[in-house]
Amino acid sequence: MDYSQIAKTIIALKNNDLEFREKLIKHGQLGKGYNKEMAQIHNHNATILNEIIDEIGYPTEQNVGKEANDAAWLIIQHAIGQPNFMKKCARLLEVAEREQKTSSKKLAYLTDRIAVFENKPQRYGTQFDWDQNGELSPNRFDDLEKVNKRRKSIGLNSIEEQTELIRQQAKNNNEEPPKDFEKRKQEIETWKRTVGWIT
Repeated sequence: MDYSQIAKTIIALKNNDLEFREKLIKHGQLGKGYNKEMAQIHNHNATILNEIIDEIGYPTEQNVGKEANDAAWLIIQHAIGQPNFMKKCARLLEVAEREQKTSSKKLAYLTDRIAVFENKPQRYGTQFDWDQNGELSPNRFDDLEKVNKRRKSIGLNSIEEQTELIRQQAKNNNEEPPKDFEKRKQEIETWKRTVGWIT
């Protein structure tokens, strides 16, 4: 098995994703709905990575190296139009984490992301979105004290500190809150139904 070639493929997919994201940031388009071309890139990357996973299992640092392992995780995080693929990867990440072949942070981010798409509370408060006051805030989570304890246990900062960082990052990327909060909320719920996150 040529893991070095597989690693190169995964890294190239990730680079393609991030290059297009930079274009959106440059033109002030990031955060203004789910760009169609970006959705195509995400779905394409997920399809290729899924084939790789079926062939070699989850791409751990041990078999593809750190850069490709990080790239695979990013591709999974961005595969938001592929609920079955994301859930499959979460199950594989759980096994990898138990075997100490991946970081708990990666699993935390992915399980939170899935929870948000399924309209469930987050466990670690890693996922943020615009609120009705036009501020980026964590999506719903179960309990602030418990969330901060869980975050600390896996080496994350407090949710309050992270909120400040996320808001600053959005400013740096020229991201703006949606003009019509309720309309955007409805569009997101419709999209979740369309791709199969909720019924």
